[in-house]
Amino acid sequence: MSGPAQTGLHRLAETIAARRGTDPETSWTARLLAKGPEKCAEKFGEEAVEAIIEAVKGDRERLISEAADTLYHLLVMLAARDVTLADVENELDRREGRSGIEEKASRK
Repeated sequence: MSGPAQTGLHRLAETIAARRGTDPETSWTARLLAKGPEKCAEKFGEEAVEAIIEAVKGDRERLISEAADTLYHLLVMLAARDVTLADVENELDRREGRSGIEEKASRK
């Protein structure tokens, strides 16, 4: 099967999905998922705040690190609610070509 190379984000999403139901003692992802969607959402929020702090401070390397943590925890939170990266990509594709102002107005 030919097609575009899979990105690191896609590989991460697949790894997270594969960890569901595995031993929480051997996988941080399994441990988070076992704690439920609310805990996964809390961890995402914490990481997002840390990324915001680094963005405000202007520390590029720390921002990159915190952004990676935030993306990981976003994918875990989505997985906890059976939402896939493909689901999110489909929504982005649906919005493509529309202005942000137009798209936001359509949500009302």
